[in-house]
Amino acid sequence: MTQTDRDAENGKDREKEARGVKRPIAPAAVPEPLHEQIQANFIVVIHPGSKTLQIGRATDTQPQTVHHVIARRHKQTGQNPYEDQCLLRDGLNTSESNEQRQNGLKMIDQSIWSKKMSNGLRRVPVSAQQARLYNRQINPAVLDSNSSVKWTNTAHQPEYLVGEDALYVNPTDSYSIHWPIRRGHLNIHSAPGGSLTAVLADLETIWSYVLQKLLEIPLKDLKYYRCILLIPDIYNRQHVKEIVNMLLVNIGFSAVVVHQESVCTTLGSGVSSACVVDVGDEKTSVCCVEDGVSHRNSRLCLAYGGSDVTRCFFWLMQRAGFPYRECRLTNKLDFILLQQLKESFCHLNQDISGLQDHEFRTRFPDSPLLLFQLRLGDEKLQAPMALFYPAAFGIVGQKMTSLQHRSQGDAEDPHDEHFLLTTQSKQDQSSKATADRKSFHKPVGFEGESSTCDLSEKGNMVHDVDLAHSHTESLISGSETEENTSLLFSRSTAAMTLFEGKALGVDKAILHSIDSCSSDETKRKMYGCILLVGGGLLFHGAQEFLQHRILNKMPPSFRCMVENVEVITRPKDMDPRFIAWKGGAVLACLDTTQELWIHQREWQRFGVRMLRERAAFVW
Repeated sequence: MTQTDRDAENGKDREKEARGVKRPIAPAAVPEPLHEQIQANFIVVIHPGSKTLQIGRATDTQPQTVHHVIARRHKQTGQNPYEDQCLLRDGLNTSESNEQRQNGLKMIDQSIWSKKMSNGLRRVPVSAQQARLYNRQINPAVLDSNSSVKWTNTAHQPEYLVGEDALYVNPTDSYSIHWPIRRGHLNIHSAPGGSLTAVLADLETIWSYVLQKLLEIPLKDLKYYRCILLIPDIYNRQHVKEIVNMLLVNIGFSAVVVHQESVCTTLGSGVSSACVVDVGDEKTSVCCVEDGVSHRNSRLCLAYGGSDVTRCFFWLMQRAGFPYRECRLTNKLDFILLQQLKESFCHLNQDISGLQDHEFRTRFPDSPLLLFQLRLGDEKLQAPMALFYPAAFGIVGQKMTSLQHRSQGDAEDPHDEHFLLTTQSKQDQSSKATADRKSFHKPVGFEGESSTCDLSEKGNMVHDVDLAHSHTESLISGSETEENTSLLFSRSTAAMTLFEGKALGVDKAILHSIDSCSSDETKRKMYGCILLVGGGLLFHGAQEFLQHRILNKMPPSFRCMVENVEVITRPKDMDPRFIAWKGGAVLACLDTTQELWIHQREWQRFGVRMLRERAAFVW
């Protein structure tokens, strides 16, 4: 093009501009930056449990597992030591506890004896008296005068000790023992070390120690690392907010993704939809996941788990004359021994009948290595069956079943669901006012006037629990009067309180969770894939036992629709205790995860609002 042609073209452009025709905007000279490629070995996956912390790089085949406990040295001499209990809990020492426990054991015995063995014969009942006559005569054999187990060396007076070192602190040393997580939530209580600040400080210390010592990541380098945090399906918003703040601000990760345990479990097991049953040490959670989405209505959390089975097994062994007579539930080393005995001896195979002889060893610091003989019968089956008959735990006056509660709101998040409810209410009222003008040609009352409407068609999420059927999320109109709304809240709260007071067995919780799904097709999917994970129900025969109970108790209408009730305990032959963590590692490698990262600067500027914007679930 010559200079004359260019001048003519520019003249035409000026004429167009003079006529009001705008020139097209030229594209930006610098292209927008693309998503940076994140290396999986710079992503740390953290799955905090009540008794065990699972942590590792997303590239690791399995996580580092650490006892989730810390021992802190007393700041003042003469300070009384404090220890969070491992096996004891509230609700065990009431007058009704023993009666309830005995009733639960009677139901277990009746269930055991009513079911035939695979050879068609009925089990021969074995009384605890038969085992007791033998066990009371047992004296331990001394294998070695020195067990070779030592107390943790505290000569240099460390400020804190973590994990196994904390468990083996000599009780005479000036240390207090804290477990910062209880039943999936921060262990906040009124005793020493139970404030929110103290519990978060314990978590920060434990996690920072593990990052440095086991993962060999200096804290100053965490600005190059990202973190995926797994949280329970029924979570405490305040606790999650504080933990995310600790990870980004105090520990110093550059970015965080928060996701639910159940969804990560399906990712780790390679299934798209499943009823996820996670039996942990202190809690059991049940949730239906469909195509990566956790159904809110289906979430239940039961306030019992593997530790309760351990305590029940100890009571049963005592009844059978347990020969290690110095064993105490308050002793943290005895807790470790009892956990090992439960894992070694207990089962859910009803073909194993009669008395069997066992042996175990005790290795304690400053003590000889002892060998005990032990004879047990049905105790090994009764203890894990308590997960299906939780009255046998003897827990009285405690909240045993939790459902997903409505958010109480957060002052730092003004555009939460309460704001959306109010906005929706005003929009509904405006729309109705317009419709009334067109229909009736008469003035409309002030905003906030009562109007009759169908509760199922409107705005706010409230749980209305029907004990005969599944609880459903109701949508409540913002144009209802405050009296009607508060009345509905009080009714649903009363129904929920009644429901949460019940201690559901694992099988009944599964049936209730599946029944809470919205469609028959979804329910059919859930019955066809029940994913049993966690370490609390890791007993021989658990898969067949649970499958049999679900088949017998599922609604008759579904027996024709469901081809097969399948209980999966070891997907891809993986350890069921690590499947949720493995799902977090898979999540780190997905392209869609790019949209979920909450960066440190964003968190410092916008705070908890980023969780509502970036979480892959309804916050």
